[in-house]
Amino acid sequence: MRRIKITLAYDGTQYHGWQVQPALTTIQGTLQDVLAEIEGHPIHVEGSGRTDAGVHALAQAAAFSLDNPIPLENLQRAMNRLLPRDIRVLSAEERDAGFNPRYDARAKTYEYRIFRGPVCSPFERCYVYHYPFPLDLVRLLDAAPLFEGQHDFSVFAAADDRDAEGHSKVRTIFSSVLTRDQDRLIYRVRGSGFLKHMVRNLVGTLIEAGRGNIGDTGFPLESGATAPAKGLVLVGVEY
Repeated sequence: MRRIKITLAYDGTQYHGWQVQPALTTIQGTLQDVLAEIEGHPIHVEGSGRTDAGVHALAQAAAFSLDNPIPLENLQRAMNRLLPRDIRVLSAEERDAGFNPRYDARAKTYEYRIFRGPVCSPFERCYVYHYPFPLDLVRLLDAAPLFEGQHDFSVFAAADDRDAEGHSKVRTIFSSVLTRDQDRLIYRVRGSGFLKHMVRNLVGTLIEAGRGNIGDTGFPLESGATAPAKGLVLVGVEY
């Protein structure tokens, strides 16, 4: 049995998130359907995390086990031939049998993009949060680093079906930076892991700070509204 790790990119617009859901099109489900066609029987694909519906990925990590001796280059080519065009396998590599893309990950980086111009191009509408309303950019920039460090991020997490398992919601944020690029605000956050809706809630909190509704006295800030999924992209996973 071979353990294969793949790195993939996807446009999440047409998908109901990563995790398999009955009667809904998901990234995990689509990958499993393709691999079942290649392998000849059902294959379970594990991801580094469960991106929400509408969230995109530049470099998501996933892994699965195969009996098929197909060379990695041919496997990548076969998967991309069978996958829809909005999902691409960027690379494939052999890993140890015990490799787990979620628990072996050391850090993840997400980026959230806010478009501030008065009119958002239809070619960008699925990849940015259009927010043309007044914001105090100095307050936004100053608030972003407050998330850095090890904290209990419970207030920034949505209810999760795994909450009953009692797992800790303490996470370490290595960097939390907001930058401005003309009409765009780009929030990049790198951490040991992220809770459900956590990055989107961090962004919502920054926006509330920019509106003057939240002070910048330190962590924890009061959580703002959850920002839309379409502005969020998983940049990469580190091992």
